[in-house]
Amino acid sequence: MAPVAQRLFRTKPADEIVAEGGHGEGGELRRTMTLWQLTLFSVGATLGTGIFVILGQAVPKAGPAVVASFVLAAITALFSALSYAELAGTLPVSGSSYSYAYATLGELVAWVCGWCLMLEYAVSVAAVAVGWGEYLNRFFHDLFGWQLPAAITHSPGSQGGVFNLTAILIVLLATWLLMRGASESAAANVIFVLLKVAVLVFFCFVAFTAFNTGNLAPFAPLGIAGITAAASQVFFSYIGFDAASTAGDEAKNPRRDLPLAIVFSLVIVTVVYVAVALAAVGAMPWQQFDPNTTEASLALIANRATGSTWAGVIISFGAVVAIASVVLTVMYGQTRILFAMSRDGLIPKIFQKVDPRRQVPVANTLIVALFISVLAGFIPLGQLAEATSIGTLFAFAIVNVGVLVLRRTRPDLPRSFRTPFFPVTPVLGVVFCVIVMFGLAGVTWLAFTIWMLVGLLAYFLYGYRHSRLNRSVR
Repeated sequence: MAPVAQRLFRTKPADEIVAEGGHGEGGELRRTMTLWQLTLFSVGATLGTGIFVILGQAVPKAGPAVVASFVLAAITALFSALSYAELAGTLPVSGSSYSYAYATLGELVAWVCGWCLMLEYAVSVAAVAVGWGEYLNRFFHDLFGWQLPAAITHSPGSQGGVFNLTAILIVLLATWLLMRGASESAAANVIFVLLKVAVLVFFCFVAFTAFNTGNLAPFAPLGIAGITAAASQVFFSYIGFDAASTAGDEAKNPRRDLPLAIVFSLVIVTVVYVAVALAAVGAMPWQQFDPNTTEASLALIANRATGSTWAGVIISFGAVVAIASVVLTVMYGQTRILFAMSRDGLIPKIFQKVDPRRQVPVANTLIVALFISVLAGFIPLGQLAEATSIGTLFAFAIVNVGVLVLRRTRPDLPRSFRTPFFPVTPVLGVVFCVIVMFGLAGVTWLAFTIWMLVGLLAYFLYGYRHSRLNRSVR
């Protein structure tokens, strides 16, 4: 059993991981992304339905102090973001936390981390695509007074749905952009992100015209418990800042730009969240936030502030753009993580094949698009979508541990960014991730456990036998 255990936890040399960066079967990925594009990739993956939906759910739990909840959640995310920044600057490759785990904790842990990322990326983007149709319908209703039929905007068994055509369409749009090339996808994402930030700035401007300081008193009517409860909920609005780390093989200057992009994107998203939350609770008494109509909270506030419906139409348009951006960036991250896993032999070679003309993994992208389209179009995701949160937190915890391990095992590696207040910062990152994980529902843990068992079965049936690292050892 000792040789088997050694193979399961054998690490891949960091120098080898970096040297293989960008190389696939039949070609290489092209380095085109700038710091600006990497930053907006992370913003695009993070700034989505969270602020349009979760704010309305969190305000009844914390009152006006929901502003403090967003700050507290940002601090919690910051610990993991700083760890991501260090490892992204040390191992500037596409595998994100999967590659970081391979270099620090061994192959089995890396596989588990990659399997968690499959859950985070594929299932979450399918869930987001499902929500896109609902926002698109609201936009059509507010602007034209009509809606698309429920048969093509809902999954089977949900409100008369037959198949969710709108969800499939947004996935196909993202697929088309991704297959055109990384630079084209990044350029489209820049437009998406600037549009949705502009819509949220517009909301703040409108809401502040109806701002009433009396709505902020008392500031924390439900006390510290309310603030922390809301912080646990809005924490998931920050998931996505790690998207820049999946572009390590296509960044022009990855050692410098990846850490900066991760930190900058978290700062930008936090400022936007806090500003929107403050404007919202200042414009409407917190008691009037209805948890049952969370998807329309910002539109409702904007309409009340202007006394008309035109402002709500703009907010609905912002939600449509926001979700499109999330689908694009998260699908990109999924394909690049699979690219890295395929290069290591843990999944079939087709995922690392690079089109020599477009310099993107075309087959990989098409397979991911097909899988997500089936999920989004035909399967009610339910609790499985919520399990993406626990998978993300698990990956975050592994990254924090990876920083601790790599500092000890390879202190000689060049690091363009060092996590401040080491080792306190990564330790706190692990602690906060564990605290939030244990605050999740039991059924979420059950879904996560089943997903992990399936992943381990897949590893021992395929990954362990085809691993390039283990084949070289044998």
